Amino acid sequence: MSDQPTQYRFSFGPWNIHEGADPFGPPVRDSFTFDEKVKVYRELGFVGIQFHDDDIVPDINDKTHAQLMQRTREVKQLIGDHGLTPEIVAPRLWEDPRTIDGAYTSNNSSEREYAIERSKRCIDVANEIGCRNIVLWLAREGTYLREAKDSAAAVGQMSDAINIMLDYHPDIRILIEPKPNEPMDQAYIPTIGHALGLAYASKEPDRVGGLIESAHAILAGLDPSDEMGYALYHKKLWSVHLNDQNGLKFDEDKAFGSVDLRRAFNQVRVLEENGYGRNGEFVGLDVKVMRTQPREISTKHLLNSRKMFLRLLEKVRTLHREIERQFIDARDYEGLDFYILEHLMGQ
Repeated sequence: MSDQPTQYRFSFGPWNIHEGADPFGPPVRDSFTFDEKVKVYRELGFVGIQFHDDDIVPDINDKTHAQLMQRTREVKQLIGDHGLTPEIVAPRLWEDPRTIDGAYTSNNSSEREYAIERSKRCIDVANEIGCRNIVLWLAREGTYLREAKDSAAAVGQMSDAINIMLDYHPDIRILIEPKPNEPMDQAYIPTIGHALGLAYASKEPDRVGGLIESAHAILAGLDPSDEMGYALYHKKLWSVHLNDQNGLKFDEDKAFGSVDLRRAFNQVRVLEENGYGRNGEFVGLDVKVMRTQPREISTKHLLNSRKMFLRLLEKVRTLHREIERQFIDARDYEGLDFYILEHLMGQ
């Protein structure tokens, strides 16, 4: 295995360091400034930074194009001074009052136009900061009520939006991040298979791929490693957001491997054995710090998730493949099951 990389590049978004507010309670920690968040990346072993467009340019809707570019250049200088690389930029379409009924799939044409224009501004920001990966988390592209929308027409609206973005800038790539629910009751693009269907339906399929988040796959009742394997086969897994999830409930974004070590092991394995990272892909994390953490130790979830990936990577690389093959050839899956458990336990 000497030809395999010994290190991966890791990223996270500034929203992963937060004040502890949740749907049931207010903030419990003082805020970190954006500059303070940027400073901790290298300390934690990260070189990639994930962005929403308004992480870079706050109040983005109210800025002129010149103001947009000026602020973006300032952030580019800041992250460059810290040796950080912008991995992705995503238009934050789900918080604006104009997107309560969907962004690209709103029943209101002026609201759909807003979503397209906001996406173009996001592309301008990404281009200026030196990032070609535009992530579409289609958060509100779904329905609260089946009869309120035409699902076939909605898929067409999303496809049209993607094509407009591809036309807008020739160098960008679009990464679709699927999720089955939350905040909408039901999403139109719930899995990576649906996302890749949109990719292949686009006018330039080579420029449209996917981003898989562990918790989103779990919420769909699927194993994240299988979803990743599907996208890897299609050569369209362009980023991952690793985390963990305790059952089919709200999106918890727990630290990677904190709920199910074996499930985490298989995610690391499918990435490692299919060459993920060799073309510059980042191992992204999307993990929420526990509400109970004091401010001064509220980045441990990021450090621990990165450590867990690297420890499981070592488990992947030290798995005795011949022993595994013998169990498989004998169809002794009980034996294989216990062998994997022993290996993970260090026996």
